Amino acid sequence: MRAAGGFTGRANSTLTSGDPGLPIPAALARAETFAREHGIKTTAHVVIGSRWEQAIADAGWQVDLDHPGGAESLVMTGPLEKFADGVAENRDLPGWWELTAGSEVTAVHRHVLGTGEVCFASLEENGTVIAAVRGAVVEDLLHVARLAVRPSHRRQGLATTLMRQLAGWGLEQGATTCALQVAEHNEAAIRLYEELGCTEHHRYRYWRPAVS
Repeated sequence: MRAAGGFTGRANSTLTSGDPGLPIPAALARAETFAREHGIKTTAHVVIGSRWEQAIADAGWQVDLDHPGGAESLVMTGPLEKFADGVAENRDLPGWWELTAGSEVTAVHRHVLGTGEVCFASLEENGTVIAAVRGAVVEDLLHVARLAVRPSHRRQGLATTLMRQLAGWGLEQGATTCALQVAEHNEAAIRLYEELGCTEHHRYRYWRPAVS
């Protein structure tokens, strides 16, 4: 069970990838209590087609169709050595945060995105951050998130350049594989990741208690 002031779905949901050690309805009730105690929306992060999905549906929960990022997301993975080119520089720039997290950056943003072995990679033009991405390494896995390009600079290959440089950084940290999440409706991003050699590993959705 995870809570981080409501910033990002993953950091504010109950992950359901293992046996909770008690009946599913009781486990979900604990998740609701946890969410209330931390002042966040009650949601469960559920792998599509997993043994837990049907049990959660049987308990009366429903897919959160109002989730800001969309109801369904893909997790994609790929070998870093296949697309690494250059090495990203880790720079904690104000422009990085403005582009990826908005104008009001809080301690919660910094905790969620800045904890662990991370890289804040960016590209600049005339002192302005025009593209940014975050990478975090855990053991041999590079997790990629917050990839963003300013609308005025899209379709110039900047996202590809950043991903290649971040992969190079990940290799230097001992990672071999990247993993990332992308909304199923974001076809442009999916194509980008496929061109880099990433493939779909699984999909997940957020579930919530049924609204009475």
